Amino acid sequence: MFQLSEPGQSPDPHQNKRAAGIDLGTTHSLVASVVDGKPVALAVDGAQVILPSAVHYSADGGAVGRYALLKAVDDPGNTLVSFKRWMGRGAAEVLRQEAGAGSYRFADEEGLATVLTAAGPVTAVHASADILRQLKRAAEKALGGDVDGFVITVPAYFDEAQRQATKDAARLAGVPVLRLINEPTAAALAYGLDNNEGQRILVYDLGGGTFDVSILQLNRGVFEVLSTAGDVALGGDDFDGLIADWALKQSAGEAGQALPPADRRRLLMAARQAKEALTDSETAAVPFAGTALELSRATFVEMADSLMEKTLSIVKACMQDGALQISDIDAVVLVGGSTRMPLVAERLQQMFGFAPNSELDPDCVVALGAAKQAEQLVGNRRDDDVLLLDVTPLSLGIETMGGLVDKIIQRNSPI
Repeated sequence: MFQLSEPGQSPDPHQNKRAAGIDLGTTHSLVASVVDGKPVALAVDGAQVILPSAVHYSADGGAVGRYALLKAVDDPGNTLVSFKRWMGRGAAEVLRQEAGAGSYRFADEEGLATVLTAAGPVTAVHASADILRQLKRAAEKALGGDVDGFVITVPAYFDEAQRQATKDAARLAGVPVLRLINEPTAAALAYGLDNNEGQRILVYDLGGGTFDVSILQLNRGVFEVLSTAGDVALGGDDFDGLIADWALKQSAGEAGQALPPADRRRLLMAARQAKEALTDSETAAVPFAGTALELSRATFVEMADSLMEKTLSIVKACMQDGALQISDIDAVVLVGGSTRMPLVAERLQQMFGFAPNSELDPDCVVALGAAKQAEQLVGNRRDDDVLLLDVTPLSLGIETMGGLVDKIIQRNSPI
């Protein structure tokens, strides 16, 4: 149990502190702040508010964001992308689970997956720190000075090692962290769902590399997370991989075959562009092996069915953990850029019997919610404080003799 404003704070009514929220995402990251009473995403690259979560390392420097992404094909071994999925994990686990990780030379450093780059060994913590440093500078520029505190969002299903890795990245970047908040909860705050008295809201958060679902309810000023579930290795990247494997098969190749790193990265980028094009079009071209393969939306929906079913199974498990039925859910909110795929809204509408809410930009909504909480935590606002009851996403216990774990706190227990 914790308050969205720190207990005992007495803010100076004549001076507001600077605060910001950060969405440290798998494929892109954002920083937002409350300006004139409204949360807004801040420019991080010219007029752009979205910073690609990519970092390029070289012997004489490097690049972050859009410029780093330009190096992803020409120098894939030194350009880190989707590294959020490596947070708190070892090299063997990353190589086993991540199809795109074959572009890198890995080693283990203190149990963490470490990429050997031209600039030296780099972990996901280091790469995340480079992203956070860029976002911090952008916030300081936009707000006109040092920022007093940041709220950083994490997937609800991040374990303690992954959350600590996020804090470590913030420390390396010099980012003062007020609190980590779960991404679905931040999205609910952005929507103002804390004003929907008594309603049960299901937040479906499908990002570039992770999937979360949380069910929340507000009663008499208490903002309660009833249950949460997710998969930290399921997201838009996996849908891109399906298209890449399809392209290989169409070219008389074998799905999952080893391509040279540059070719694999080029194919995955083409797959992502095709996936995004299918949001508005019935067909999309996938350039590969000197030809343009035509992919229809119907074919993509068919190949994506297994991943979509996996997310729906997690939704059902989340409701089961909260002792809830489909009829108990009053609204569904879409979060994450991958929810732009039409099949997501279609399948959720079939499941719940009503259309999900995607009123706010799914790319920005998490950062906006984090900004609202940061504004309260630094003491700038007190009139709309609520009490937040969150849950532990994973069971906690102690290891006993023989390597068995004795659970002490079951998952989805209030904290």
